[in-house]
Amino acid sequence: MKIGLFDHVDQNDRPLAQQFDERLQFLAAADEAGFYSLQVAEHHGTPLNMVPNPAVYLAAAARATKQIRLGALVFLLPLYSPLRLIEEICMLDHLSHGRLDVGVGRGVSPFELNFHRVNHDKSREIFQDAYDCIIKGLTNDVLDHDGPFFTYNKVPMAMKPLQQPYPPIWYASSAETGSRWSGERGVHFGTLGSMETAKKNLDTYRASYVGKPAHPKPEFPGGVALCVNRQLVVADTIAEARKIAEPAHHEHHEKITWLLKRNVTSINYSQHIIGTFDDAIKAGSVIIGTPETVYADIKKQVEFLGVNMMNFAMFFGNMSLETALRSQQLFAKEVLPKLAAL
Repeated sequence: MKIGLFDHVDQNDRPLAQQFDERLQFLAAADEAGFYSLQVAEHHGTPLNMVPNPAVYLAAAARATKQIRLGALVFLLPLYSPLRLIEEICMLDHLSHGRLDVGVGRGVSPFELNFHRVNHDKSREIFQDAYDCIIKGLTNDVLDHDGPFFTYNKVPMAMKPLQQPYPPIWYASSAETGSRWSGERGVHFGTLGSMETAKKNLDTYRASYVGKPAHPKPEFPGGVALCVNRQLVVADTIAEARKIAEPAHHEHHEKITWLLKRNVTSINYSQHIIGTFDDAIKAGSVIIGTPETVYADIKKQVEFLGVNMMNFAMFFGNMSLETALRSQQLFAKEVLPKLAAL
């Protein structure tokens, strides 16, 4: 069982430069404590995400850490030049000394895609073309690709990733189509939402699984990572954990629904967003409590979902660095060692 961190790096009330410094300090502590990985989101035009270019942020994270794996969950492929992303992936893999994981996706928000003049209805096709192109570029000395959206002719691939044949690929999905795509290709998989939603997505992945991982990770049974994302706050008492988590969750929820409230769409991409704090706890997307109660809740989720990894957002909303570090320290000292045996 592996435990990672997930971070939207959502906007808070501190200057952005200070926020970045705090996040990197929090990450350095997690690196020392033995967390498996950090994965950051990519969003655009919203206070939900202050790292719309994950590669720039991950480059800083690579130099502030020594052992924790680093990645985006996900790079929004329809928004990139595949050639440029290939080169950024190679740079990051070397800057991190082979600690890079590459999450890919099409972008669930029609508003964010539209900001970049990408048609949401065609985004899955664009994603697939970009994905095929990127894999070719990472595995060949010359990039030749003639797809419906991207074309390259005899481009020398001077940049090569450190990890061979390329860094492990992840896909994150809150819906059936993406879960099936991931399983059919044997990539590492992450999901979110209520216990029922997450289990449905994980079951779809398993039913579609190709039979072997595309890029085996020997630290996971069968070589493939199956992960679920949760918010987590640990404190000395349940009451204290709630006092920290509830306002932070509210602030984060306001940002996650920020674009929805300003726009109208018939596209249902918000099914994984759970309303109130108590609803989120009941659904399992938020875990709070003492080290003992948190361990028990995590164990139940692992057994129900059948995951071998969990990603926790432990620094979000209006939380201070001191509060987030205290929660991380309690978790690392009293919970993390127990989870390794699951």
